[in-house]
Amino acid sequence: MAKKLTGKAKCGLENIDALMLPYQAEWVRDRSRIKLVEKSRQIGFSWATAYDLVRQAALESTRLDTWVSSRDELQARLFLEDCKKFGDILDIAASALGEGVYKDDGGKPYTSFDLKFNNGTTIHSMSSNPDAQAGKRGTRVLDEFALHPDPIKLYAIAYPGITWGGQMAIISTHRGADNFFNRLVQEAKFNGNPKKISLHRVTLEDALNQGFLAKLQSKLAAGDPRLDMDEQQYFDDVKSKCADYESFLQEYMCVPATDASVFISADILGGCFYNYGEVWQTELQDCAGELYIGVDVGRDNDLTVIWILESIAGILFTRRVETLKGMKFSDQEAVLYPYLELPKMRRCCIDQTGLGRQFAERAQERFGKYRVEGVQFTAESKERMAYPLRARFEDKTIRIPDTSEIRTDIRGVKKTVGAGGAIRFDAARSESGHSDRFWALALAVEASKSGGESYITPVELERSRRFIW
Repeated sequence: MAKKLTGKAKCGLENIDALMLPYQAEWVRDRSRIKLVEKSRQIGFSWATAYDLVRQAALESTRLDTWVSSRDELQARLFLEDCKKFGDILDIAASALGEGVYKDDGGKPYTSFDLKFNNGTTIHSMSSNPDAQAGKRGTRVLDEFALHPDPIKLYAIAYPGITWGGQMAIISTHRGADNFFNRLVQEAKFNGNPKKISLHRVTLEDALNQGFLAKLQSKLAAGDPRLDMDEQQYFDDVKSKCADYESFLQEYMCVPATDASVFISADILGGCFYNYGEVWQTELQDCAGELYIGVDVGRDNDLTVIWILESIAGILFTRRVETLKGMKFSDQEAVLYPYLELPKMRRCCIDQTGLGRQFAERAQERFGKYRVEGVQFTAESKERMAYPLRARFEDKTIRIPDTSEIRTDIRGVKKTVGAGGAIRFDAARSESGHSDRFWALALAVEASKSGGESYITPVELERSRRFIW
């Protein structure tokens, strides 16, 4: 018995129980040697691809395995769980999920989640280590391709694997205009399509017009506020919850964000994010490395951001990002001061521009000028902090959480050159702040320049040979 529609979607479906929406079905039917989709977030492309792979892998004529490159190990497992569900739905004989350990060409081991079929073929799903693709033959799926730290290398290694048969499917949301993923899209659209890529494009608006909201509402639990939305209301709700309009266009409307004036581009950021599901917030009392703190001070209009880095073997690992808004300075101090008391805390740089002056002075009076330094934001000081931060990203010697707010704040800083060659770093004000997270991180990196040196010098007394500290 078919399900009844429970929401207010206007673009209905003839059969709400049908597995595929029209754009998903078109993707599944496409048997081109290389196919690529630029897509909105969370509209079911990985899910549809899992169905396609199971359907193809189970054919008696299939002889080669399938290799899926996911964003990280967790996503690799989730993708294969979808494959297993489709095997059950389609009543295709497949073994239980298993794990295999393989080695890349350099001998480095990696884990693959495997689903075996009666014809002897296997779907292997793994995290996005490009070297793991080397030497493997068969169908390739490169999921969240633009988010990979080195998409050019991944493509270069994966493509030869379909020489003897199979298909390569590239699935991604955009990540900047200069990303290799967007270059593939532009080449296919405007430069003669030399790679003969079959190009698909599905925005959130496209998905809604093809019944996405009706399908979503059929899965939602009673009481979910999205049940009372039609397509326009849902579209507006998604847009209003994005960090800014540029993020909405990129994440949901297939419009890559331009990096023309962005100081730290998406390509430079790649490879410096923690993996999805990776635990990065640790007990600060237990940190083995030295801690450095940056504080960008705000009150009503801007955020106060406290960014804490741990230095281990020359790499700066983010351990805390506190965002405070509309709090009295006494309440902000109550959050910050316990961090300044940590035994591994070596140095803290605080924005002392404007209303931050008293905030910085009070912290310095309490904890000492060697542990707390006030930084006046000027064109020169911003330049002095911004370039070392970018160098950290370029050298991959910093790790940060992967959130839309952090991405927006980092991408929001633009470098402009004024009259006489003066360099300025500006950021547009948005609901998420004024690139406050960028400057808190830059201040934390500035604090780390001490290199862990001691600020307390022992003085030896000649007579007693005792030390005064």
